[in-house]
Amino acid sequence: MPDLESLRCFEAAAAHGSFRVAAASVGLSPAAFSDRIRRLEELLDVRLFDRSTRSVRITTAGERLLPQARETLENARRCVTVAREDARPPFDLSLGTRYELGLSWLVPALGELRADRPERTLHLQFGDGPDLIEKLERGRLDALVSSTRLTRADLDYALLHEEHYAFVTCKALARSLLRPEQARTAVLVDTLADLPLFRYFQDARPAEEVWAFADRELVGTIAAVRLRLLAGAGVAVLPRYFIEADLRAGTLSELHRRTPPHSDYFRLIWRRGHRLTPEFQLLATSLRRLPLR
Repeated sequence: MPDLESLRCFEAAAAHGSFRVAAASVGLSPAAFSDRIRRLEELLDVRLFDRSTRSVRITTAGERLLPQARETLENARRCVTVAREDARPPFDLSLGTRYELGLSWLVPALGELRADRPERTLHLQFGDGPDLIEKLERGRLDALVSSTRLTRADLDYALLHEEHYAFVTCKALARSLLRPEQARTAVLVDTLADLPLFRYFQDARPAEEVWAFADRELVGTIAAVRLRLLAGAGVAVLPRYFIEADLRAGTLSELHRRTPPHSDYFRLIWRRGHRLTPEFQLLATSLRRLPLR
């Protein structure tokens, strides 16, 4: 079996194209270096370099060996790193989230999160709530960030940030949609058929109050809901952080400001009993330090 020192000499010779220069790079005399290469060739029963008085050229067999030799040397270096008391083995986490939150918050945070844990690599996948939960169940995601309401005993979570909502419409419609009976002339825009956004407002209202809209329009994402409101399509409930600039600019107006919708929380969610549960808890701690954008 080739020893690591011989592979290191072989890799150096391939990189420098000169035994003399390569020998100096690994701290050996030219004679000792040449002996290392000779013994490696005898062990493998192939010629790794064609030598002349003026040059050294790697052979076809040497070219085949080179990638494997480099991988073996790198794995050996990692053994040293992993074995040290202050080092942690590298690992990956696949993290799901909705498109808008991923782009505005998680993607900009990747650099800081990597600095927190250099050995951890985060991979992001975007989708809506039901799609992400299904991927989590099937093991295609390790965890997800969502404000999806949870009623399941097989999932664990950590709270991250409180999410506040606002019942809004475009400025032109604001005055005509202040009372429940006026909803009969308006279109409710939401993401999914169970109206997950509007429920935050409805649950905050008196039980006897009925908001019966002329129609419903389902557009899949909060970014699409916002665009429809800006186009004057109707009313909707949206996360306040997501439309703060629109409210300041006056392009969207808030309805029933004194009795806002219920709030919710962004949560880091994972399967109960997952082997990486301690890592999810550490990730949640890091995410709580990063303000929503």
